[in-house]
Amino acid sequence: MKLRKVTAASAVLLALSVSATACGGDKKDDNGSSGGGHKITIGIKYDQPGIGQKTPQGYAGFDVDVATYVAKKLGYSASQIEWKESKSADRETMLKRGDVDFIAASYSITPERQKLVDFAGPYLLAHQDVLVRADDNSIKTPADLNKKKLCSVTGSTSATNVKDKLAPKAQLQQYPTYSACLTGLQNKVIDALTTDDSILAGYASQAQFKGKFKLGGLKMTNENYGIGVKKGSDLKAKINKALEQMVSDGSWEAAVKKNFGPAGYKNEPAPKIGDVKS
Repeated sequence: MKLRKVTAASAVLLALSVSATACGGDKKDDNGSSGGGHKITIGIKYDQPGIGQKTPQGYAGFDVDVATYVAKKLGYSASQIEWKESKSADRETMLKRGDVDFIAASYSITPERQKLVDFAGPYLLAHQDVLVRADDNSIKTPADLNKKKLCSVTGSTSATNVKDKLAPKAQLQQYPTYSACLTGLQNKVIDALTTDDSILAGYASQAQFKGKFKLGGLKMTNENYGIGVKKGSDLKAKINKALEQMVSDGSWEAAVKKNFGPAGYKNEPAPKIGDVKS
């Protein structure tokens, strides 16, 4: 008799446990899909103000805002995001190994990269440009960079592209960081700094540089920023849907103004999903 009572009690507890599990379930995202876990790991840049930056207060920048919005649509709150630094040379490897779920890190969509990873987006159309001193009106076209001291970071192809294709007499100056280039620009040691206009706008928007620099508006290349995912991942379609929602509800435009506005960045309209400009 005692055995039957214990067995019956165990059965009731098991039923309650199954019922609770069924009622709780996985957290659903805004599109009705399961978030798929307690945490989501996202790769960003840690050293690009306005784009992706690790600060004493946390993480900030346009890519951070985009990634946070996407994560929310996938069913994750900001507190469930684990951020990981994704240096340019490491991005494909991080996705292949599964170190991150997706990467939003000024990640330009190129044919070479598309062979290795999949991209959602694009979510921003940037261009290679130059940053000059606010009182310098001598650089209005790429040809004006001839005989100018042009800075970019060591290992970047931006300055080389300008010299090879647009201004063969430009005097290339390589510095270890963009911050070092900015100091040189401020002190008139160099005449211009070149990389993506979105990155330049982020640096120029920093409090200590407000009003000191301006973008040249040269638009020398198209840089289509996409969100990288592992090849074949079903996250691509979900992220694309989230990006469309971010544009339609005004959150995309708000993030652009918040992160790039102080530099007077004249951004392109939000690109259509799948529209990669060559």
